[in-house]
Amino acid sequence: MTLSQRLFLRILPTVMVTILMVGILAYVSANREIKNIYDAELINDANTLWVLLKKPLGRDRHRPTIQVPDLDFNMDNQLELNEDADDYADAHAFRVWKAQELVMVSSNSFPLSVPQFSKGFSDFTFLKEEWRIYSLPIPDTNIVIEVAEKLELRHTLVENIILNLSVPLIVLVPVIAALVWFSINNGLSYIRDLVRHIRSRTPDDLSEISTVDLPRDLVPLAHSLNQFLDKLRVSLTMERRFSDLAAHQLRTPQAGIKLLLQLLERADSEAERKILIKDLIASNERAMHLIEQMLNLARVSHQPLRLEQTNLFALCAASIASFGPVLTHRGFQAELTGDEQIIVATDMLLLRMLIDNVIDNALKYSPDGGRIEVDVCREDERACISISDSGPGIPPEHRLAVFEQFHRLDSQERKGTGLGLAIVAGVSTRLGMDIRMQTPHWGHGLRIDFLFSGALLSDRQRRQDALKYAGVSRLDESVSGSE
Repeated sequence: MTLSQRLFLRILPTVMVTILMVGILAYVSANREIKNIYDAELINDANTLWVLLKKPLGRDRHRPTIQVPDLDFNMDNQLELNEDADDYADAHAFRVWKAQELVMVSSNSFPLSVPQFSKGFSDFTFLKEEWRIYSLPIPDTNIVIEVAEKLELRHTLVENIILNLSVPLIVLVPVIAALVWFSINNGLSYIRDLVRHIRSRTPDDLSEISTVDLPRDLVPLAHSLNQFLDKLRVSLTMERRFSDLAAHQLRTPQAGIKLLLQLLERADSEAERKILIKDLIASNERAMHLIEQMLNLARVSHQPLRLEQTNLFALCAASIASFGPVLTHRGFQAELTGDEQIIVATDMLLLRMLIDNVIDNALKYSPDGGRIEVDVCREDERACISISDSGPGIPPEHRLAVFEQFHRLDSQERKGTGLGLAIVAGVSTRLGMDIRMQTPHWGHGLRIDFLFSGALLSDRQRRQDALKYAGVSRLDESVSGSE
């Protein structure tokens, strides 16, 4: 179902309900006004009868009840010229009482068996017909004048008014529906034009969408699309740059492996073949490491975050332990210091990847017998991991550039893949951490600080999580009260 159809099916019932409500309100209003007008007419009729009959009724002599004949009979059937007027005349009646006796009645009035009505307005049903009666007692006399009117007359008049109002509205429903459909399609034409404009673009056209002729309601949508196109343009540019650099970087180790295989095929002695095989294995390991780093870099930007309570000290200890054989073989002095109870909510796998890459870089660029120190601490209510090494360090003017993909310093051309710190920067961005570079306290090398965003957990939360990490399910209240 199209958007136009959805809007039409929502708006048209609203219009129909509105018409129905207008009809109901018109019925209530017409019924109230007609009741007031006809009640006032009954009052006027009673007063008019009193003015006309005042003198005859004032005579004291006894007279029999006078019955006024039907009007159209006395007027030579003149009312036959208008049947509605005849019905109107038949719908009215009156009675005049004097000293509790009927002295004058209309031809269609109630019989004597119907007692005198109380003062004011009354409703009465006679021969299955509903009547509205107004009784007027004349002050200082014993005369009461009653005028009556059939309620059917009022109901018929209200029905005619509602019918005359409803028929045009019902006839206009198709016209209203057509106007609503035209208005919806005309209003949505701007959206269709925008869709056609986007569809007509080539895959390489990521230029901004013009908002000059757009309605004000669609301007935010166009701005959002422009922001998306801008992000897409940056993402595609980075992917293309990464693909070009990756192709260039992979070509070198593959060419080296191919050359070593050719030399291995032509080797004359076993010793020469062993040397070539050793070089071939090393080249293959470098190529595999490059591929692994490229996959890690891609995973950093696309892997969904899985936040969990993580003990930073334990995670750093696990990372250092994984490099144990290398540290021992090369005679490194590794040290882990700091607060063992710092708990943060973070993605443990991505954070472990960051720590591993920084330590791996430190091992690559530090001489044998060097020093690596990892410190877990608090800084301004923020958790911080500091990793220091005794390598050549990075000059301040290059510290921003080293986080770019495949960027190496001149002294590092033959070491690493140029992706380690790019992965570190990507993980830091995903986890919302700030990076700071400086020189270690021993005066040379490089120190990288990673500051986590957000405040630390409370002391009780930290102890609870620490005990949970150690296998204790609940923190004893006696321990809590010993602070």
